[in-house]
Amino acid sequence: MFNKIKEDLEMVRMRDPAARSSLEIFFCYPGLHAIWFHRLASWFWKHKLLFLGRFTSTINRLLTGIEIHPGATIGKRVFIDHGMGVVIGETTEIGKDVLIYQGVVLGGTSLEKKKDIRPLVMVL
Repeated sequence: MFNKIKEDLEMVRMRDPAARSSLEIFFCYPGLHAIWFHRLASWFWKHKLLFLGRFTSTINRLLTGIEIHPGATIGKRVFIDHGMGVVIGETTEIGKDVLIYQGVVLGGTSLEKKKDIRPLVMVL
């Protein structure tokens, strides 16, 4: 657990030039807190404790402004920078080493409970 936290702190330091110290990152980065809350919510979800998973994700949203469904799959070293308004749905699968900025919505485009595999198109 401590190795994972240390890896997360180092990942933020590498991706955010404004990060000054591990202490600041640990206490002042809501994107990192959202990922940590998601890990807990996801653990509940995977162990069929669905209410606790959803409740934890709701607390996560209230505290960080970042909504991540406990059924979403998030890889290692994902960093949400300036994450207010980020929504990550249940069908989302995020790989490792991904940087996400504010206002991003990731998830399905159908009302059916299935994975909708489409390439991600970014308009610049």
